[in-house]
Amino acid sequence: MRRVVITGMGVISPIGNSLDAFSASLKAGKSGVSRISSFDTGDFDVRIAAEVKDFNPSLWIDKKEARKMARFTQFAAAAAGEALEQAGLLEQNEEGRRRIKGDPDMTGVVLGNGIGGFEIVTESFRKLLGQGPRRMLPLTIPLMIGNEAAGNISMIYGTRGPAFTQVTACASGTDALGQALDLIRWGRCDVVISGGTESCIGPFGIGGFQMLKALSTRNDEPERASRPFDRGRDGFVLGEAAGILVLESEDHAKGRGAAILAEFAGYGASADACHITSPDPEGKGGGRAIAAAIRDAGLGPQDIQYYNAHGTSTEINDPTETRMIKNAFGNHAYKLKVSSIKSMTGHCVAGSGGMEAIACVLAITGGFFPPTINLDNPDPACDLDYVPNVVQYGRIDAAASGSLGFGGHNGVAVFKKY
Repeated sequence: MRRVVITGMGVISPIGNSLDAFSASLKAGKSGVSRISSFDTGDFDVRIAAEVKDFNPSLWIDKKEARKMARFTQFAAAAAGEALEQAGLLEQNEEGRRRIKGDPDMTGVVLGNGIGGFEIVTESFRKLLGQGPRRMLPLTIPLMIGNEAAGNISMIYGTRGPAFTQVTACASGTDALGQALDLIRWGRCDVVISGGTESCIGPFGIGGFQMLKALSTRNDEPERASRPFDRGRDGFVLGEAAGILVLESEDHAKGRGAAILAEFAGYGASADACHITSPDPEGKGGGRAIAAAIRDAGLGPQDIQYYNAHGTSTEINDPTETRMIKNAFGNHAYKLKVSSIKSMTGHCVAGSGGMEAIACVLAITGGFFPPTINLDNPDPACDLDYVPNVVQYGRIDAAASGSLGFGGHNGVAVFKKY
């Protein structure tokens, strides 16, 4: 198997729309949660979310092209542009368009998306029910379906290798990275643009999750609402984001003189076979995924210094994930630094896996452990070192990132210092 390395990263998030801004916010413990601005929440119990702010798609995408994309696709295309630029894989063709360098036939796209274009669904149903089918948005179907982010990245940047979309709910971004890893390992691609994207903050998304009783209603203190592992948590905060990484075979990256950020060393997955919305209460399923990822990386549990937790700030997830970590790491669980950046970004569904993989790489290259903010009164059932409230610094040789999705999907990625 070929070794796989990371040469570029791009992010659109509630705490920054560039890699530099995102990194600075992680270190500062900045919250991206606020009162919802994109629609009137007067009839809703939940009035807060982690929205992406001041997003300008035209920085990366032609304005005409952007109008034919749902918001989740715009996020992914913009983040992919930043990642490709950092990787040194963008050039302008004769028409002035940004295109991929190298062999487009050996360049793939694998993205995770859980839900698709909810705002398109909402608007088209409004027109269908209010004005009839002939008033629906003409591009309703190609705008709303989840594979369109991968398809548009392929078209914008001219990649002609495999273009896939992974749909495993909140594990989608991490599982997409795992699929991309194997494409490169086995020689089907030299380069893969991979990660996750999601944008479902709207009446349909907030209303649906609200009916599940899954969201925080701490409307008067938005920045303090997402509080993973804290005794006072009352649900997750819905967010939106895209996190995109450029993965390459080591030989390909070295052959073109690329700057290598980190190695993508291992991936593991499992299914809980337990419950449609809740994880295995004993943490066995997620523990198997962690153990598989560490084995795949050729490491032992003691070799991991940082674990980026799924850490949703829900009553069920946080103690269950704590048990999951203990199942996988044994006594080493108490020596690990564990944190949830969802305390800052909210839960960005499929966008979380790619964004949190980027957080791990930044942690490795920058020698810092992102904090879990709002951790003021730890739940006794959550007794690990969650890097409470303030960033900590130290050497990280290997980090793991876990994602758990509705339906019992578990995905874990392991990254190493290169």
